[in-house]
Amino acid sequence: MSDTTPSPEQKRSSVRVPKWESDTVDRVRTGLRRIVKPLQELCARDANEGDTRLIVTDILSDLLGYDKYSELATEYMVRGEFADYGIRIDGDLVAMVEVKRVATTLGKKHLRQVEMYGVNEGVEWLLLTNARTWQAYRLVPGMPVRVDMVLDVDLLGGSGTLAAKASGLAYLSREFMKRNRLSDLWRVSTATSPTQLAAVLLGDRVLDEARKDLKRLTGHAIETAELARLLRETVIRDGLAN
Repeated sequence: MSDTTPSPEQKRSSVRVPKWESDTVDRVRTGLRRIVKPLQELCARDANEGDTRLIVTDILSDLLGYDKYSELATEYMVRGEFADYGIRIDGDLVAMVEVKRVATTLGKKHLRQVEMYGVNEGVEWLLLTNARTWQAYRLVPGMPVRVDMVLDVDLLGGSGTLAAKASGLAYLSREFMKRNRLSDLWRVSTATSPTQLAAVLLGDRVLDEARKDLKRLTGHAIETAELARLLRETVIRDGLAN
C-alpha cells in the first residue's frame, strides 16, 4: 500500500484474526522472502514481459493461492484482445490481470487497457502489475464507469516492512478475494477519500451547522454559498495540496 495509508496489518492488530487469515498472511510473507531475490535479479537484467509473466504466475499461485491450471486463465480473450490473466474462483471470473515488463512504470494507459477488459467482461476487480508493483482497482459501474484504486504494493521499494507488504498483498489472495475482504478495504478507502470527505463538508447539513457556529462565534451571518466557496477554495483545496 502507499506509504501514507495505514497498513492492513495495523488495522487488524486490535482485533482477533481468524486462523485462515493469519495462515494466508504467513504464506504470503514466507513466499515474499523467497521471491525477493529473483525479483531483484529480474529488475537488474531488465527482463522482458514474457519473463516477468513467469514470476507473476509464481506469485499468483504460490503466494496468493490460485490453482494455475483451473483458476488462472492465461491469454484470456476479450473481444479479439487478450488479457494476460483472468482469475476464477469457484468457476466465476472475479478479476482481470494485466502484466507489464518489470522495468515498466505502471500508468494510466495500462489501466485503461485492463479497464476495457473489465468493462467488456463485467468484472469487478482489475489488477495491474509489473511483478514488483501490484495495484488493485475496483470497477464501479455507472455512466461513465469509475475506477478506484484500492491497493498499491511495491514489493521491493517504499518504506514498508516485509510484513506490511505481505499483509497488503494478501488482499489479492484467493482466500481474501473469496471472502470479499478487498471489497471491505475499498469501502474503507472510499469512505475516507478526500473526494468523499469534501462532499460531506460541502453538504447542506454541515454548511448549515457551520453557519450557525460562525454567527455565534463572530456575529457575522455568512451566506451558505459564500461559505461553500471559501471551504472549497481555501480549506479543502489547500488541504488536498498538502
